[in-house]
Amino acid sequence: MSVVDYEIRNQIGIVRLNNPPVNALSQALRAGILAAVERAQTDESRAILIICEGRTFVAGADISEFNQPPVSPMLPDVVAGIEQSQKPVIAALHGTALGGGLELALACHYRCALPSAKVGLPEVKLGLLPGAGGTQYLPRLAGVEAALELITSGNPVSAQRAHTLGVIDAVLDDEKSPVTPLEDAAIAYAQTLLSQSAPLRRVRDIEIPPDTVSENYFHKAREKLARRYRGQPAPQLIADCIQAAVEKPVDAGLVLERMHFERCLHSSESAAMRHLFFAERQCTKVVGLAKDVTAKPVRSVGIIGGGTMGGGIAMNFANAGIPVRMLELNDEAMARGLTIVQRNYAASVKKGRLTQESMDRAMACIQGTTDYAELSQVDLVIEAVFENLEIKQQVFRKLDEVCKPGAILASNTSYQDLDAIAAVTRRPEDVIGLHFFSPANVMKLLEVVRGAQTSDPVLATAMQLARAIGKVPVLSRVCYGFIGNRMLNQYFRQAHLCLMEGATPTQIDGAMESWGMAMGPLAVGDLSGLDIGYKARQAEPDNPDHQRVYCLPDALVEMGRLGQKTGSGYYRYDPETRAREEDAEVLALARKLAAERGVTPRSLSDEEIRNRLLLALVNEGARILEEGVAQRASDIDVVYANGYGFPRYRGGPMYFADQLGGEAVLVRLRGLHAETGDPCWKPAALIESLAATGKNFTDEVMA
Repeated sequence: MSVVDYEIRNQIGIVRLNNPPVNALSQALRAGILAAVERAQTDESRAILIICEGRTFVAGADISEFNQPPVSPMLPDVVAGIEQSQKPVIAALHGTALGGGLELALACHYRCALPSAKVGLPEVKLGLLPGAGGTQYLPRLAGVEAALELITSGNPVSAQRAHTLGVIDAVLDDEKSPVTPLEDAAIAYAQTLLSQSAPLRRVRDIEIPPDTVSENYFHKAREKLARRYRGQPAPQLIADCIQAAVEKPVDAGLVLERMHFERCLHSSESAAMRHLFFAERQCTKVVGLAKDVTAKPVRSVGIIGGGTMGGGIAMNFANAGIPVRMLELNDEAMARGLTIVQRNYAASVKKGRLTQESMDRAMACIQGTTDYAELSQVDLVIEAVFENLEIKQQVFRKLDEVCKPGAILASNTSYQDLDAIAAVTRRPEDVIGLHFFSPANVMKLLEVVRGAQTSDPVLATAMQLARAIGKVPVLSRVCYGFIGNRMLNQYFRQAHLCLMEGATPTQIDGAMESWGMAMGPLAVGDLSGLDIGYKARQAEPDNPDHQRVYCLPDALVEMGRLGQKTGSGYYRYDPETRAREEDAEVLALARKLAAERGVTPRSLSDEEIRNRLLLALVNEGARILEEGVAQRASDIDVVYANGYGFPRYRGGPMYFADQLGGEAVLVRLRGLHAETGDPCWKPAALIESLAATGKNFTDEVMA
């Protein structure tokens, strides 16, 4: 079968698309659609139906073509060809109709869909905007406000919601028919339109009333978008296009849209976001793992610990319909844990993100227990207790006794030695690290930590299960802090050194936030709790960095300033709004501690702060690659974009380094090493090698 086939059935010309796996709009598909529509103009068909084989309608453009010279026909040509058809063209949607797929459907005169279908324009998530009429046609059907939200968020909506908005004309209810359900139902819908002499209804001909929005609507919308999408040009350009849809003729709006699309396509922001798009697909592939390795079935899960983290982890499995047993020390702690989960779900229901029915179904999947024996038959158990090696080893000894043979034993540890945990069991091959990020029910990243003896089937199960519960899995070998937290230690270290040398918390956090980080490092410390790092440092009393680098946060903890949870840390926090403000007491303490250590305060520029913090990430990331802790540089970028607030439009720390160039990174590191003598600035051997050969991190795949 070719990517586009055409046949006539019951007087309906059927244009059938088949470009696995997601029917991406490649050049061959575009040419085939246009040829089929043109052919149908002169045959005995009375209407034309565009339908897709496989699990989905067209799920978007062929992104691999974005960096290639354009090849005709382009999608706007296909859209124009469909619009100009003298016979009604109907799009029959199933799965997802996203990006160019939805634009293809909007070009049709009518749209029908299965109830399970979803539609959306997610281009903004790649730093782009719709380039084939999406910004001009969606407001004409759904209204300006709904269209602006849909396109700037990039989030898909259900067929029912799309029908309510007027984007879909009919939701088909014959989904369970045993024979080609969508095709039969869509043909019946097309014949109904013919029997009613339905007109050729072109979306481009719909007029938007000039008073559809208030006079200052777009001004306020742009201010809101600037706050929500700091540093990203695409959302603002989307607002320009939708405003043009209101104020200009459709053809003028289409010209503006295409111009802005091309501008975004060649922007550094879109290039970085497309890098992450491919990286997030690559990171699921384990180098050296045979394709015939069979994953174990996971039909039930146990979780040790019902606190904020344990409850969040439980929600992931409950959302996927997997029963969970959550174990706590006593009934009071268990009741408290279940209440936390229930409140989280209730908050989502209140915000309209979840139905009450879905909440009830998820809560029914979670049961509490205080008896380890009730975990004897689970397929996977995840330990989520306090970050203390001895406590975790106690838990794993108990699990080794009670869990059935073949059960996977996982630790949620964020930095402890997984091999030391596995060593207390008689089944180290079944032990793996599953490091969820807080809040676990929200954050997408999952570090999958492979121990020295973790078996291939257990590893394959973890990677597959991560995707099943909506996570982005990244594989790590065992080391202190794994990928993310090991690098974060160097990032935080530089932040504290800058603080001791004369910068203020506001300047350090401001420098990183203005560059695009979701939060500055010291604000992150206050949010997480300064006592966490303090307790970790107590386990390493001989580390010279503690007194030289971390004397201030240690002093703050000993003063009872633990961060947001106590109302003060590096900053002082408003008890109601949690708004932070600089605290003169902290600044005075920092200068006092610095003077005691012979540090003379000086003025640091924002550029120096950013340079030091970002290069600390890059250099440590290179060492992680050298050691084989991470498989590939792009995996590190995925970790930081999904777990640490690194701006997606910067592409990740290793991609950032590639944009600077290997030679430039090496020169900066050597300069810092010569200036400070600090061994942390000694360039990683990999950086030396890449600079010498002219290669990039993203050229390298590390096993």
